[in-house]
Amino acid sequence: MVDMHSARADIGVIGGSGFYSFLEDVTEVTVMTPYGSPSDSLFVGELAGRKVAFLPRHGRGHHLPPHRINYRANLWALRSLGVRQVLAPCAVGGLQPQYGPGTLVVPDQLVDRTKARAQSYFDGEMLPDGRVPNVVHTSFADPYCPTGRAVAVAVARGHGWEPVVDGGTMVVIEGPRFSTRAESRWHAAQGWTVVGMTGHPEAVLARELELCYTSMALVTDLDAGAETGEGVSHDEVMRVFGENVGRLREVLFAAVTALPETKERGCLCADVHKGWDLGIELP
Repeated sequence: MVDMHSARADIGVIGGSGFYSFLEDVTEVTVMTPYGSPSDSLFVGELAGRKVAFLPRHGRGHHLPPHRINYRANLWALRSLGVRQVLAPCAVGGLQPQYGPGTLVVPDQLVDRTKARAQSYFDGEMLPDGRVPNVVHTSFADPYCPTGRAVAVAVARGHGWEPVVDGGTMVVIEGPRFSTRAESRWHAAQGWTVVGMTGHPEAVLARELELCYTSMALVTDLDAGAETGEGVSHDEVMRVFGENVGRLREVLFAAVTALPETKERGCLCADVHKGWDLGIELP
């Protein structure tokens, strides 16, 4: 295990341990942040000439529930290694019957229904070194990077994934419990597409750090209100995710190689704070 100064990457992937096992010359990197420790070490390796940092969102062994993940430390740690573009695969429930298990959704909108998560670097909290970031109101009308989204959709379709949904709304709940039928039916009635537990505050923290963030959401079940029966189970989610993890990894790796070079980023993600005095220097 090495420290953060010994490894660099420009693309980050927040996902499970199965995603980094095929990288070349993987280095395990320890990163400490002003917000504490990230979910786990970061694993840095090379994929088709691109330097990639993988971070297990829930930690190795999946021991961190969604509401206990240190999202601020995770995104800060990735940027500290040089990461400027993030791909975020996740498992979600489908809210519309046409988007059943196996559907890949690349959302373009997000609804936050979490309750108790630190979701900003600019909340007036003093850092350990005594600095206090200024109040900053970050533009978040379009939560996801348009370039990253276009790459993810094109690559998935190019690899024969069916169906791939270009756009849609992810509603993020606190968890770790699944939704009641009433909650699920309400989510569906709003026209929202999928429901998950980790997409927020990941997306907004990435935006605050001027990172390009793209969600790749694999539907593993129809949420409780969208089907009959006993509702969603953890075993069902893990089974469907396991059945699809191989092709998700293939598409994810192809997306990594198709992303533009960091210096070629032309999206608004790269300079969202232009003109603002942050009061702190980003890593």
